[in-house]
Amino acid sequence: MSKPIVGIIGNSYKIDNKYPAQGSGTINIEAIAEVSEALPVIIPSLPNYFTINELLSSFDGFLFTGGRPNVHPSYYGEKATEAHGVFDTNRDELVLPLIKACEKIGKPILGLCRGFQEFNVAFGGTLHPEIRELPGRMNHRMPPDGTLEEQFAIRHEVKINKNSVFEDIFGSNKVMVNSLHGQGIKEPGVRVIIDGYANDGTPEALSIKDSIGFCLAVQWHPEWNASCDNVSKPLFQNFGKNLRLPSN
Repeated sequence: MSKPIVGIIGNSYKIDNKYPAQGSGTINIEAIAEVSEALPVIIPSLPNYFTINELLSSFDGFLFTGGRPNVHPSYYGEKATEAHGVFDTNRDELVLPLIKACEKIGKPILGLCRGFQEFNVAFGGTLHPEIRELPGRMNHRMPPDGTLEEQFAIRHEVKINKNSVFEDIFGSNKVMVNSLHGQGIKEPGVRVIIDGYANDGTPEALSIKDSIGFCLAVQWHPEWNASCDNVSKPLFQNFGKNLRLPSN
């Protein structure tokens, strides 16, 4: 029996700071291959080379990964400022309609960090440019120094809503997660349900109301150490299970 195929949304970057390239972190590939038990394929964020319908017909599900560039604020009705950081509008043009198209037909999708923010914007929500500048909020950004193990280390608790899909997946109302983001949800989009919050009130997990398929996103990076972490593993396992449903 063939494995389901998961499209991993890639990011643009430059090799040696000059040669344009597209790629994704190995940890995204490992999480899909080892935990979801699917075939990982990186999709370049270059929307001029394929259509949404071509992607929908070619893949069984999609992973919307993290990435340094932020969603351009013009997509949620605000002006760009220095606090918004850098952008990748090619990725914006690809992912925002793809998320909506997948949700409409029940194609399994999972969003991580930037992907979490993309889900919210796709459904009409807005973003804060810098979480740490809000009163009472902690600094959710990646530590600037240290090893990868230190930067991706568990940093805070997320409280999960009772009777939510995440409670069913994690088997708990409290989970411990890493934190490597600067922006976050300001106003939830239409049908966006915030299913989990950090102790400082920052939204950390979301689902889409009345969605007919797996359509979940988290603000943290569960792809790190996904095969061993007791929060990450069930999330990617559940994603893999949904990839294998008859409708897919």
